[in-house]
Formats: sequence, structure tokens, C-alpha cells
Amino acid sequence: MVQSPATQPDRDAVAADGEEPAEQKSSCTLAQMRRFIKSRPYVPVHELRRRFEIEGIEDEVSPMSTGQGTLYVGLPELQAGYLGELVKAGEVGCELLLDPTSPGVIGVFPMRPVARQ
Repeated sequence: MVQSPATQPDRDAVAADGEEPAEQKSSCTLAQMRRFIKSRPYVPVHELRRRFEIEGIEDEVSPMSTGQGTLYVGLPELQAGYLGELVKAGEVGCELLLDPTSPGVIGVFPMRPVARQ
């Protein structure tokens, strides 16, 4: 079906405040992240970024609150929060890079096996 010019969205429209409209970015939900991590024995953080098409600058790091303290992970704030929730719930564990003075997460793994029927 072809839309008439009157009903097609204006891709060059400028918002009322003068800024360009933000592009839709792919991301994930907490459930999708949980399911993906639990489906594999180990997931490097860069694989989470690739799988869920998480955009961001190359060296982006966000704090991730866990029950035992704060860790730093190479994900945007929203996804780092999701991962923090999974760690707090005991559903995933983190492999840490301990070379710097602040522990950074380089990979994650499921803590409990997934029940298969």
C-alpha cells in the first residue's frame, strides 16, 4: 500500500524545540537479556552489545549496582541496570577484570540451569 504525501511521515521534520527527531534504537528488555544469557554457558559483554544492537560510544562504561557493591560494565545505563537486577537476583554471575582498581565486568554466565522440558 502506498501512502499519499499527506499521510507519509515527514522524515526531515524538525521538532518544536529545533532539535532533530531521535532515531529509533534497537535495545532489549530485562526478559530478553535474561533469556539470552541463560541460553549460553558464557556471554562476553561485547556479544550482548552485538546481539541486541546496543548503540553507544566504544569506551562507554556504566556503573552496575549489585548487592555486594558497584561494578562497571561496558553497556549504556539502562542495560547496565538490567544486568545489575539479574546479578542481584542471583540469576547471572559476572566474570571480572581486576587489573584496574575498579572491577569491570567482561562477561556473564547463568547461575542456575534452565529447566528444559
